[in-house]
Amino acid sequence: MSMVTLPGLKELIESISRERNLPRLAVQSAIREALLKGYERYRRAQNLERKQFEEDYFDNFEVELDIDEEGFRVLSTKTIVEEVNNSDHQISLDEVQQVAPEAQLGDSVVLDVTPDQGEFGRMAAMQTKQVLAQKLRDQQRQMVQEEFQDLESTVLQARVLRFERQSVILAVSSGFGQPEVEAELPKREQLPNDNYRANATFKVYLKKVSQGQQRGPQLLVSRADAGLVVYLFANEVPEIEDEVVRIVAVAREANPPSRYVGPRTKIAVDTLERDVDPVGACIGARGSRIQVVVNELRGEKIDVIRWSPDPATYIANALSPARVDEVRLMDPETRQTHVLVAEDQLSLAIGKEGQNVRLAARLTGWKIDIKDKAKYDHAGEDAKFAAARAKYQLEEDEIEQEELEYEDDNQQDLEEESFEPSDDE
Repeated sequence: MSMVTLPGLKELIESISRERNLPRLAVQSAIREALLKGYERYRRAQNLERKQFEEDYFDNFEVELDIDEEGFRVLSTKTIVEEVNNSDHQISLDEVQQVAPEAQLGDSVVLDVTPDQGEFGRMAAMQTKQVLAQKLRDQQRQMVQEEFQDLESTVLQARVLRFERQSVILAVSSGFGQPEVEAELPKREQLPNDNYRANATFKVYLKKVSQGQQRGPQLLVSRADAGLVVYLFANEVPEIEDEVVRIVAVAREANPPSRYVGPRTKIAVDTLERDVDPVGACIGARGSRIQVVVNELRGEKIDVIRWSPDPATYIANALSPARVDEVRLMDPETRQTHVLVAEDQLSLAIGKEGQNVRLAARLTGWKIDIKDKAKYDHAGEDAKFAAARAKYQLEEDEIEQEELEYEDDNQQDLEEESFEPSDDE
């Protein structure tokens, strides 16, 4: 059988496998596919008079690699027929029976159709090279997808490789001993206090594994996602891991709208065990546990508060470290509340540029309006909300009445349409 030699094939497979962290079999498969595309290009060049081949024309061709001899062959599977209409797909019974007398019509035979060494031209070689590069990228993306698709919403250890525009390109691994792959940390997912110097290491939250063919890393990671905070506490607090303490809600502002305000997180925790302090468990003796989390987040301020099924208590806790005197649930339907504090607690409750009350509102799901207790008009505010509620209820009643009238009219129309007098009447 003839063969086109490929000097250095064995070393090429080894080096690609090493550099791209791909199995040798995957590399060999990519090379076979690329060589077949190169053969197609060679055949098209040989048949210039033919405008085009059908899409599946070359489906019966395959490339066989000879790793030891460092070369390849092209094989074609042909059907045995009485009269040949297409020599690429068919072979005559008479021709086959000269070497295989037992052959029958309809049988298939595999033939060597490898071109001569010199015939596999420059254009075919270029086509092979381009296709190989694409196939290797596809193999790599498929491997990354299979390896990381079950790791979405988990935390990975990352190492800084380089910068691309405003993104940081990191090296991450799916586990100990596994090869590293690239991940993208976009500007919006970075922390302002992080120092992304070369080879610096961080924990990152895996947000998304892309399945498309777009350029760049498939893995999108974050340092700003609330999921990272949840992971760090679960990793540091055994009571959370053992489900004695649970994290009920997290509100995080990793990239505040103003550079004069630092990153901050509020986390609400709870427990069903009477003898367990969930807040104390998260903070640890002398703040030892929470300090580990703060250090990983480069000094981000973290408030751990006790969750409560009572909205007023929960809202008061969420505004920590401010001391709250009274929480008035003005409208439970629209979840609006007035929180009364002493004058010296106003700025603390609101927070720098509104950050504290903003995070408390996100954490609890209530619209929080901070009021000075000394200046608060209880009767006036009650009257205002009562009037607003009455107006809202009146509008709801009018809408309901209109819907009922519309349904009655429709029903009457249907009854009139369904009445048909008989011929006798």
